[in-house]
Amino acid sequence: MSKRVRITLFAAALAAACLFASCKSSANSPGTGIFGPADQTAQAAELVAQANQDLTKIKILYDQNEGKRLEIKRAMEANDAETAKRIANEVEKLINDGATHANDAIDKLQKAQEMEINDDYREYLRLKEQSLKLESDAFDNYRQAAKLLNENFDPKDTAKRDKVKVDFKELSDKYLDTMERARDYSHRANELAKEVAVREQN
Repeated sequence: MSKRVRITLFAAALAAACLFASCKSSANSPGTGIFGPADQTAQAAELVAQANQDLTKIKILYDQNEGKRLEIKRAMEANDAETAKRIANEVEKLINDGATHANDAIDKLQKAQEMEINDDYREYLRLKEQSLKLESDAFDNYRQAAKLLNENFDPKDTAKRDKVKVDFKELSDKYLDTMERARDYSHRANELAKEVAVREQN
């Protein structure tokens, strides 16, 4: 599965959190009930919808970034420092912009988990939050790789060039491995959503 598909599915699945809005609600109105705080599923769902808007912005940035890692790799193999550094600089900016949206989305998911919601919904949000955190970590590895390349790649200095290539590959591999872990958490959340949907229909 491509990274684009993974992120698209992630955003779609997060929007599907509204499945839980009809599950195990203890009340439908805001405020405090006679037995304690009323259910806040609707308010939590609104936060999740806002988080999904942040993820949509991240996806737009991701689409702009797609393929640049391979472009950088080709430029490095060709010892084209100018092209490699130009693309690396573009990548750094895109990832920094995306990090702001990711942090906003994580904050919203955390706030939603603190509300009076059912346990299934809370676990779903926890898994999605963990997935998003891992994606942020993955892109931070990618950003570090781009920064390293932008600052140190010098085809004329063989030792320095080879070290940058090794370090870039190591950070790129960490990026891919962490994205795979993020996908696992997102998959677990999606499976939970399916289980809840089936349970509610029975």
